Amino acid sequence: MENEKTIKEDLLKLDSEIDRLILERGRLQEKLAAEGGKVVKYKTLEDKIKAAIAAEPVAFPKKASVACQGVAGANSQIAAEKLFGSPYEMFFKTFDGVFSAIDKGLCEYGVLPIENSTAGQVNAVYDLMMKYRFYIVRSVRVKVDHNLMVKPGTKKEEIREIFSHEQALMQCAEYLKGFPGVKITAVENTAVAARMVQESEEPGVACLCTRACEQLYHLECLEKSVQDHGGNYTRFICIARHLQIYPGANRTSVMAVLPHKPGALYHILKQFADLGCNLSRIQSRPIPDRDFEFMFYLDFETSVYSEEFTKMLTNLAASCEEFEYLGSYEEQV
Repeated sequence: MENEKTIKEDLLKLDSEIDRLILERGRLQEKLAAEGGKVVKYKTLEDKIKAAIAAEPVAFPKKASVACQGVAGANSQIAAEKLFGSPYEMFFKTFDGVFSAIDKGLCEYGVLPIENSTAGQVNAVYDLMMKYRFYIVRSVRVKVDHNLMVKPGTKKEEIREIFSHEQALMQCAEYLKGFPGVKITAVENTAVAARMVQESEEPGVACLCTRACEQLYHLECLEKSVQDHGGNYTRFICIARHLQIYPGANRTSVMAVLPHKPGALYHILKQFADLGCNLSRIQSRPIPDRDFEFMFYLDFETSVYSEEFTKMLTNLAASCEEFEYLGSYEEQV
């Protein structure tokens, strides 16, 4: 039987070959685009959506190359595996790195957090959606449990510093009040925090992270599920470079800049009521270089095949100063 060292070496070689093939795939995609790949131009947004519905396979893929932010054990990995079943994951340090990986053809999809039920929206992801003009192809809700992890043998009273992602720290704000005098440090990701504790030579370091990190980084769980609210969910979106609409799509996301005049927002909201479309989310973001003006991100629920869907898009586009369609998709619970 092969020993552990040999198996690990073979795995590293295999991972290296997979990375090489994905890079080559990206280069070939760029070459095709440069040497005659035709970009289809649609007369209307409705035509583009109809083409996407007609072109897609009958089911969401079970295997794909997926970009995630952080390292192994992150909640984005949990979301990716819930969406795809058996994804090949590549991890990137920043949200921008995830978008860039898709843009360069390294990965087909990216999985990113967009909002949390207690801590609110992830603004950086909203901003990157507008920078790259990608599309949302599916979303998923993941129950998030934060756990206090330490190096084996470390006692709770010995903790001097706690690492975690800023969202996790916000979601555990009340719990952390029980650590007066302890330094609280925000890092890129909860799994990154776990790895930092594993690699640290300092005594008394701890982190808030997923249970998966306990075995991955050889840590000890001192306290489980320490978030302030038991119903703590994070919504993740799955993004792609090109528009993809799969059967069952019943949620649509758009970005709108409204005319800067009284009643503009009321006029938009009334249209949802008139057509019987459920507006499930509305989120405002400041517009760069435009003082005290905002763009709005809207999610509404209606089947992509319905007459109400087409009317709603047409009305929104006509009523807005700027309008971006971000995709129609199904949300997995």
